[in-house]
Amino acid sequence: MKFSEMPYVRPDMDKVKAELNACAEKIRTADSVEAQIAAFDEASELSKDLMTTGSIAYVRNTINTADKFYDAEREFFDQAGPELEESLQAINIALLDSPYRKELEAHYGSLLFKNLEISRRSFKPELIPLMQEASKLEAQYQKLYAGLTVEFDGQSMPLPMLGKYKESPDRAVRRAAFEAEGKVFDANREELDEIYDKLVKNRNAQGRLLGYDNYIQLGYDRLGRNCYGAKELQEFRDQIATDLVPIIAEVKEAQRKRIGVDRLCIYDDKFRFSDGNAKPEGTAEEILAAGKAMYQDLSPETREFIEAMFDGEMFDVLSRDGKAPGGYCTSFPTYKMPFIFSNFNGTSDDVDVLTHEAGHAFAFYRAMHSDINPNLQEPTIEACECHSMSMEFLTQDYHKNFFGKNTAKYELAHCEDSLDFIPYGCMIDEFQHRMYENENLTPEERNAVWEKLEHKYRPWLDMDNLPFYGRYSHWQWKLHVYLHPLYYIDYCMAQTVAFQLWTLSLKDKEAAWKKYLAFVDAAGTKTFAELCHSAGLRVPYEQGTIRDIGAGIRDWLMANNNV
Repeated sequence: MKFSEMPYVRPDMDKVKAELNACAEKIRTADSVEAQIAAFDEASELSKDLMTTGSIAYVRNTINTADKFYDAEREFFDQAGPELEESLQAINIALLDSPYRKELEAHYGSLLFKNLEISRRSFKPELIPLMQEASKLEAQYQKLYAGLTVEFDGQSMPLPMLGKYKESPDRAVRRAAFEAEGKVFDANREELDEIYDKLVKNRNAQGRLLGYDNYIQLGYDRLGRNCYGAKELQEFRDQIATDLVPIIAEVKEAQRKRIGVDRLCIYDDKFRFSDGNAKPEGTAEEILAAGKAMYQDLSPETREFIEAMFDGEMFDVLSRDGKAPGGYCTSFPTYKMPFIFSNFNGTSDDVDVLTHEAGHAFAFYRAMHSDINPNLQEPTIEACECHSMSMEFLTQDYHKNFFGKNTAKYELAHCEDSLDFIPYGCMIDEFQHRMYENENLTPEERNAVWEKLEHKYRPWLDMDNLPFYGRYSHWQWKLHVYLHPLYYIDYCMAQTVAFQLWTLSLKDKEAAWKKYLAFVDAAGTKTFAELCHSAGLRVPYEQGTIRDIGAGIRDWLMANNNV
């Protein structure tokens, strides 16, 4: 079925809750493990259908945030979701407290029950009003961001369309684009500051309702982290600051010399070559067509996947007024199909986001068409990001179909960008921890924390007194800070896994693809650490991992610096 043909009817939440509550009661009163399994599977099917309906509403709202019907439907789900959580938790608790738990674990696996225990401790009914308020604030931020437009180059455009100007070979144009963007954010600074202040205090209040000092442990639990915690993440960030930042400083110095500037400013950070960055050749439609051909040829598994995606029109990639910013992949479990959303802007990011989100979509597709229990089809988020970030590199043989004679430039820039992203992601993570640990900071004090972290993780960058950037408030540019708290570090850990698969692929493509496919096809049946170990990969937060990976990538970059 094509996405445009998928029917949407607002679910009757009273009926849905009654059906879920009935499943919980069946589990509680069942006189056999078989009856409990049947009731839990029934609840899983109900949840699957509800998730599909919610995803349809979310996608159609983000495609056009001005559509009043789907704006109302998004608000409906934002309000109904927390209320529904109570019924879902009743099912989980009934299963966890079952006298047949040993038999249930034998049937579903012990990891499901570990995940359910984490879910149980992350919710109580008293949280519902706060969760609803947080959803409203998140939607307010997303709608504000989606509505931001900028006057530049004689035209009005949504912010993502500044991308090509921010990578212009003309340094004055790059600076002007950053300045124009900064002025737009500065014009909305009061609302941006207010939304974030309310979100931090709201989420901390949720954490305190569950007995924590702040939101942080609750945030970890909501992300489903089941094999590491704050200690391991601190050790990972320390490795980045100690072992990787000095390596990247060498790479950034080579970049500075290559583009011929006296110092690297924020508007030089993504500019890699004096004659301009590599840009994909062709229109957005031609890029999509090249993507289809790439996945048809990459493997039998990706051929099946990409043909189903195109048959179902499971893409929306063009940037336009009123469309939400960013890119994501979601799924419609009832139809066993994923959906890719992005904002093409005429830069290499178009190819990056295509391969990245296709990595997510491929994993979703494989899991939904497997016999894995629906509750174990998706791993924790850092593992999901391994699917996507690895795909960016494992498609390297096809980069020439997008970039032609500039392929070598693209590959060098992509590797550099992937490497120096890691400290940026760690900076986002440490910043968020500081915010939830110190909820009463003023906007200026929050920006001062960001400034210190910039000097720690990206000491090579100068903000050049630009609006927004010069006052170190550009953390507000990153959607995850508002919408997905404590998530961003997952990208950083996933990048280290992607680098391992990539370096293997340079020597043995078939072996790398087999490892990748094994990692993907395990879905959520293993913890992140178990997924890494079972695929013969190093866990990112283990001591020495970052030093070894960083040194190898630096050597590749230096050897390919003169493209």
